[in-house]
Amino acid sequence: MPFARHSQLRYLSIILMVWLGVFLLTRGVLLASHLAEAEVGISGLLRIFGVGLIYDLGFLLYATLPLSLYLLLCPMGLWQRKWHQRALRVFLGLMLFVMLFTAAAEWFFWDEFGVRFNFIAVDYLVYSKEVINNILESYPIYPILAGLAIAATGMAAALNKSLDAAFTAPPLPRTLAWPTLAGVLLAAGVSGALLGQNFPRGLGGNAYHSELASNGPFQFFAAFRNNELDYRQFYATLPENRVAELLRGEVAEPNARFIGSDPEDIRRVINNPGQARKMNVVLVTIESLSAKYLGSFGDTRGLTPNLDELRKHSLFFTNFYATGTRTDRGLEAITLSVPPTPGRSIVKRIGRETGYASLGQQFNAMGYDSVFIYGGRGYFDNMNAFFSGNGYRIVDQSSVADADMAFQNAWGMSDEDIYKQTLKVADADHAAGKPFFLQLMTTSNHRPYTYPGGRIDIPSGQGREGAVKYTDHAIGQFLAQAREKPWFDTTVFIFVADHTAGSAGKEDLPVANYHIPLFVYAPAFIQPREVSIVASQIDVAPTLLGLLNFNYTSTFFGRNMLREDAPTGRAVIGNYQHLGLFDGTSLAILSPRRAMRRHDDALGSSHEVRSNSGDPLLQRDIAYYQGASHHFRKGLLAWRPDSGAQTLLTHVNPPPAAVDLPAAAASGT
Repeated sequence: MPFARHSQLRYLSIILMVWLGVFLLTRGVLLASHLAEAEVGISGLLRIFGVGLIYDLGFLLYATLPLSLYLLLCPMGLWQRKWHQRALRVFLGLMLFVMLFTAAAEWFFWDEFGVRFNFIAVDYLVYSKEVINNILESYPIYPILAGLAIAATGMAAALNKSLDAAFTAPPLPRTLAWPTLAGVLLAAGVSGALLGQNFPRGLGGNAYHSELASNGPFQFFAAFRNNELDYRQFYATLPENRVAELLRGEVAEPNARFIGSDPEDIRRVINNPGQARKMNVVLVTIESLSAKYLGSFGDTRGLTPNLDELRKHSLFFTNFYATGTRTDRGLEAITLSVPPTPGRSIVKRIGRETGYASLGQQFNAMGYDSVFIYGGRGYFDNMNAFFSGNGYRIVDQSSVADADMAFQNAWGMSDEDIYKQTLKVADADHAAGKPFFLQLMTTSNHRPYTYPGGRIDIPSGQGREGAVKYTDHAIGQFLAQAREKPWFDTTVFIFVADHTAGSAGKEDLPVANYHIPLFVYAPAFIQPREVSIVASQIDVAPTLLGLLNFNYTSTFFGRNMLREDAPTGRAVIGNYQHLGLFDGTSLAILSPRRAMRRHDDALGSSHEVRSNSGDPLLQRDIAYYQGASHHFRKGLLAWRPDSGAQTLLTHVNPPPAAVDLPAAAASGT
């Protein structure tokens, strides 16, 4: 670096070069772990490491500003004191430990999620108790920390000669200190302006290339800044009248009447035909249950015997997709029926997470007891605030006595414990003559993959396979116990995943990695069928209310998948940055900087092509997300109990007659 012959700058250059070395090694190790998926050639390697160097330098210019300021302005008398130089040696040793710790953390994060640090890592700091316990239960953390400390000490010893040379070099003259500092500030400002616009990381192509070319710590701090993205500022838009036309066309149905003067407003009164069926509902959201784990989808390990059997007796959706990659996204979609707007989910938008026309509010208006039951402590992911502010009462780990829980780990009570609490709530409501809507969120199928012993033939804590098999075991046990209850024949059970076990892939939105199962089980009410229409989690709420023939005012972006005149299927999927619409064949993707592209044959070769807003699939994609942003900003998702067609109904006590679903729904047309 300039003026490196001077003492202060030599010391600074040692730290910078070691940081760059650690970043280079980290990038190489992460690349090696996914070399096949990255499909990288010589030009790709040059791009990954060239762009990566730019990100690394940009991050270091910011990260070392306080140290640069101190070194350049340190009084000469203080700089040359022996104790001060010893303190700087200790500081370097601590910095080396931080470097190695960051590299190790990046490796574990990459191994779990297939991406660099992002919102998930930020959330992990916010919910430190659960995360620290999870880490302690999942990894040999103390031996790892000891190994990192030994490595840092060895590196510090190896750098002693370089430090001796730095401290004996001529100090930086005062006349050069300020110009040097000004140059550092200018370079930091320029790099911030470029990297802040996601340049030159780029968009599209193989997603592993983009992730590897980035810098983990840089992405971590960027996630704090970009926890919400303004749709109109960053994404492609269409004229408001075109969005209104497309969006209303997406959600229109013969028994719906749009209300409101705003042409983009999709609020509508829905009058479902036929006799309303006021049945109980138990909606189970299962942690990380990818469709690929089910034996009925081809897995040969025998992990899901109960779910495979349940499929035969359920209304089962074969082409169903998660809208996002996190629990909060799944809960948002199922509860509010809204696409995954860029940035944080509505669940976690502190101060703006309540007052919506949720599924729980709809059931409340019909005289139900709407309850959110969570296996952990509901402050995690802001779940308690979200659900209590949207029509639910809460039952979580903190409201259950330790004696009533057979097993606990970092994330909460075991699945069999949450089902035991569910049975208690259902029994109490039934005894009081009150219909219930119970929405569950399980936790067992999550690292550290621990569960009560003796339940299955895979020991606890051995990995995902055991957690999936235990999850399946707990569901089978729950349904066996529920069948003995007097309320069983008047209850609809829904089992759906919150997201898949891993959504990373070589595309930004690999559709196959969003595939999840959806079961609707009510043997006294629903004839078993398989439904092949393409859909996603935003379609759960309108389908459920349609199945029960409820009349209501809808703010939902989803559709009733069981309508006889159901249109061609589609699924909205996304992450915190990329927003997709999959029509069963092709995938349209919207990205920041108004980028638009599509993947043809998205479940096969997934050929990516650049596109524009004239593409009909891209137009539909824009309509969903621009419309969702508009509704959020204008308060059109709000709960207005006096504006619709909610009707209090009479509780159905005898088992209803079984319903034979429309042929159109079963065929997926």
